[in-house]
Amino acid sequence: MDSSEKGRVVLLGAPLGNVGDASARLREVLSTADVIAAEDTRRLARLTRDLGVTVTGRIVSYFEGNDERRTPELVDALAGGAVVAVVTDGGMPSVSDPGFRLVRAALDAGYPVTAAPGPSAVTTALALSGLPSDRFVFEGFLPRTGSHRRSRLRELAAEPRTLVFFEAPHRITGMLADAAATFGDERPAAVCRELTKTYEEIRRDTLAELAAWAGREEPRGEITVVVGGAPPRPAERPADEDLRAAVAEREAAGSSRRDAIQAVADEHGIRKREVYALVHGQ
Repeated sequence: MDSSEKGRVVLLGAPLGNVGDASARLREVLSTADVIAAEDTRRLARLTRDLGVTVTGRIVSYFEGNDERRTPELVDALAGGAVVAVVTDGGMPSVSDPGFRLVRAALDAGYPVTAAPGPSAVTTALALSGLPSDRFVFEGFLPRTGSHRRSRLRELAAEPRTLVFFEAPHRITGMLADAAATFGDERPAAVCRELTKTYEEIRRDTLAELAAWAGREEPRGEITVVVGGAPPRPAERPADEDLRAAVAEREAAGSSRRDAIQAVADEHGIRKREVYALVHGQ
C-alpha cells in the first residue's frame, strides 16, 4: 500500500455551541470521511443537520466508555485505507474528550493523524478571562471527591502560570470553595459558562466571591474555570553580614563603595540607605 492509499485519522474541531463557528474543512470531512467516530451520535446528527451536510460514511459511537474496545476496530478500518474522522460534542477531540487512545494507536501502527482545527473551550475561556494568557496550564477535570480534589489543588497552589479547569455544574460550588481555601480567597478567577451559546456568561472575580455566587445561583451548562497563577514570593532578605560581605566583594573587584552599595541594594530589592547604614555601622 503506498502513502496515497494509507488510512488516516482526522480530528475535527466541532463548535462549542454556535454552529456558525464550524469551519469549511469540518463540513468537508464530515461529508467525505469513510468512518465518523462520534462521542454522541445524536449530537452528530443534529450538527450535520444544522450544517446541511450529508454524511456518506459509516457512523460509530466512540466515547469514554467504549473507546478501549472500539479503537482496534478503527485501526482495522485504517488498515483498509479508510479516512476515520473523530468528532466530540464540542471542541477538539483528545483534549479531555475521546480521541487520544485512537491517536496513539494510529501513530503506533504507522498511520498519519491530522486535524481540521476548530473551537476549543480551553483557549476561548483563557482569552475571555482577563487573566494572563502568555503561559498557562490545562488541568482538565479535577478529581470528583473532595479529599482528592483538595489534594490536587494543594499540588497546584504554588503554580505561577494561569490554570484552566473543566468542571461539572453539580461540583462547581465545591470546587470553587476548595480552590479559595487552598489558593486564597483573593486569588482572581473567571467562571466561563455556556461559551458561544445563547446564554453565555463570564463571571470575573475572586475565588471567594465566585464560590459564594455559585452557591447562590447554582450555575448550569458546560463550565470552564480559569484561575490566576500564584503571585511571586517575595525574595528573602539576606542577613546583614551577607549584605556587608557583598558590598566588600564588589569593592574588592574595583567598584566604588557608592556603586557597590547601589548594586547590592538593587540586586536584593532593598533601599540603598538601608545597605549604606549596614556598611557604615549606623
